[in-house]
This record gives sequence, C-alpha cells and structure tokens, in this order.
Amino acid sequence: MNIFDRLMSFDRRWVFLSLAIVCVGTYLWDFSVPITISEEARSIYDEVAALKEGDMIYMSVDYDPNALAELHPTTYALAELCFRKKVKVIFGTLSNLGQGMVDQVLHDISDSLRDTATYNGVFYEGREIVNGVDYVFLGYKPYPAMVIQAMGLDFRVPFPTDYYGTPIDSIPIMQGTKNFDQCKLVVDMAAGNVAEMWITYGHGNYGVPLALAVTGVMGADMYPYLRSGQIFGLAAGLLGAAQLEKLCDNPGRAMDGMRIQLFAHILIILFIIMGNIGFLATRKLNKLK
Repeated sequence: MNIFDRLMSFDRRWVFLSLAIVCVGTYLWDFSVPITISEEARSIYDEVAALKEGDMIYMSVDYDPNALAELHPTTYALAELCFRKKVKVIFGTLSNLGQGMVDQVLHDISDSLRDTATYNGVFYEGREIVNGVDYVFLGYKPYPAMVIQAMGLDFRVPFPTDYYGTPIDSIPIMQGTKNFDQCKLVVDMAAGNVAEMWITYGHGNYGVPLALAVTGVMGADMYPYLRSGQIFGLAAGLLGAAQLEKLCDNPGRAMDGMRIQLFAHILIILFIIMGNIGFLATRKLNKLK
C-alpha cells in the first residue's frame, strides 16, 4: 500500500482525536487572536451604545442550548451594556428552551453588575438590577409569527403575565409600555427561521428597527436583508459574538473561543487537503494501470 492509498484509508477516529487534542491544547495555551470588526456588527454596537438612560429595547432570545456557544456571548455582551447604561430591557423568547437561556443570562449578569467596572473608558458603578424595574422577562409562547404580530398590537395580548406569573399591568417597567412603539430597537438572537419571522412580521408589519445575531451557517442568508435595510445590523456566528465582545470592551467566551476555532479550522483544512491529494493521486495511478 503506497502513501496515497494510506491517505484514502485514513481512520476517521484519528481525525477526531487530532481535533480534540488541538482544541484542548489551544484552550490551555494562553494567547489572543486579532478580531477585525465588521461594519454590520459595529452597527449593532453603535445603536445600543447611543441609547440613553431610561430608553427601552426588546431582546428576543430565540435559541436552544445547541446554539449556546455562538449566541450566548452576544446576549451577555449586549444585555450587560444595556444594564450598565441603565437602559431598560424587555426579554422574550420564541424558542421553547429559550426560557432557560434567559434565566441563565439574568442570573450571571446580575452577579457581574455588582462589580464596579470601566468599559471603553467609561466608569460604571456596581449596582443591583431589579426585576420589573430594570427589566422584565415575558416568557415563552408558541407560534412565533402570531406572537410577534400580537406583541406589535399589545404585549398584553400574548403575555397577560410575565414569566414568573406577575400580571403585566402591575410591573413598573410595563406601565405606559404597550407595544414595540415604546422600544427604540429589537435585537433577535436566533438559531432558526424565527429570524425571518421577525423580519417579515416585526419589521415588515410594524417597522421595528431590527438587528440580528444568528448562527454561523445562517449568516450568509441574512446579508440580503442587511443590504435592503430590513435589518440595521448583523452578528453571525462565534466571530460576530467576538466582535461585539470586543466593541463592548467586555471579553468573554466568544473571544476566548476564537483561539480554539482558529486552530481547529486550520487542522480541518489540512485534512481536507490531504484527502484531496490522496483522491487525485489514487485516481491518476489507477488510470495508468
């Protein structure tokens, strides 16, 4: 058996083992990679950073744990930026497992906000965020298209109570808040077709200023909506999340994950090259026989 035959019969378990070694090794190796900021990610940051104390936004956490690695860092970075600036946030989810995602974000951010910190040269005093005053979590309801359209009329139609069972009208942040008209913008973190529903029903029906954070495989499909102006910003995949962490001056799991992803991609490319060399060489040798 020649070397080309060996390449073609390479046991895939060695590929998985090599990838595991590279991922663990780069995780333990303390170094950083440069993050180039895209205009579409910067647009999201600029809009959120321009908000004033007392402004309100809607954040839709429409992903499950299987997309946590790519989308959770974006939710953390933007939510913490809003709370540091004392911007009020309405959380909702159109994913049946998104409730756990929001719960985790609120728990972790509540802890980090107690610490005094400086981001992008701005000093922020540590403080407690209060449910019903600084934020409200509406919870989950099925049938995303219907829920988005109903919220465009009145949040109380699909959500008479919040996630914790508190009547909406008794929540301070919701007093005087009827629908998206009181929200400066909507940011949707999505791992499925809910993103298109927000574009169609949120922006299309109600003119909601909309930004998307989506998984890497969805990114290319969202660019036409960006170019048409139906969304004003886009963060795609782990890179998009890392860009927002860098813009927020709040490094987290996305920027850390870029180190691992870089070398994992290099290894995968090398295996692809090896496989193609083996295939082409073997085919040529077979023709010569």
